[in-house]
Amino acid sequence: MNTTLNNLLFNVYPYICLAVFFMGSLARFDRDQYTWKSDSSQLLRAGQLRWGSNLFHAGILFLFFGHLFGQLTPHAIYSLFITPPQKQLVAIVTGGIAGLACFVGLTLLLHRRIFDPRIRLTSHRTDLAILVILWVQLCLGLLTLPLSFEHRQDAHAMLVLAHYLQGIATLQPDASVLAAIDWPFKLHMLLGMTIFLLFPFSRLVHVWSGLASVAYVFRPYQIVRSRRLNVPAGHNQPRRAA
Repeated sequence: MNTTLNNLLFNVYPYICLAVFFMGSLARFDRDQYTWKSDSSQLLRAGQLRWGSNLFHAGILFLFFGHLFGQLTPHAIYSLFITPPQKQLVAIVTGGIAGLACFVGLTLLLHRRIFDPRIRLTSHRTDLAILVILWVQLCLGLLTLPLSFEHRQDAHAMLVLAHYLQGIATLQPDASVLAAIDWPFKLHMLLGMTIFLLFPFSRLVHVWSGLASVAYVFRPYQIVRSRRLNVPAGHNQPRRAA
């Protein structure tokens, strides 16, 4: 990969995706709130949906926050408790378990959407497209596990990727550090960025509502007081027939 293309994909493209992610989500919430939902098909194949949805959501949440805190936490902080090789081994094991659970769940959800005629007729093309993209992304993530295991002694891949992503977060991108990284890692990152780019235009926007619901845990109790009405005496007494 030449330098110009490498800079475009890994120094510029991430910020394009993040800008569309935030501004697009805000614009959709402001202009098209009626579509701000996940379009549930719970009444059809409820059993398969229950297994698929639970496995998928549990796995994807673990993977998302694992990537978020695992990659963006500075080395100086976690090195006080764990060495980089140990951290990489923990990431491989826990990420592999969560990734497999998410893969099984997403495969069940895709099977429902594609092979059940009733669900397929009620599904939008964007629903199927985003599920397929997520499925491919999971496959790429699982493909990186053997490569990460090969570098478990020096944690080279993890340290390089963490350095790059922390540079993105601090507005100091350095795509040159990815020169020695295997292509599955690069493709996994590029597709991950693309998911952020497509996020505002898909059903994934309902994730914002899920995160916002955490605020209800910290919301103060609503105080409800009863109000006594001053009813004139005899107002509700039945009238005597004439």
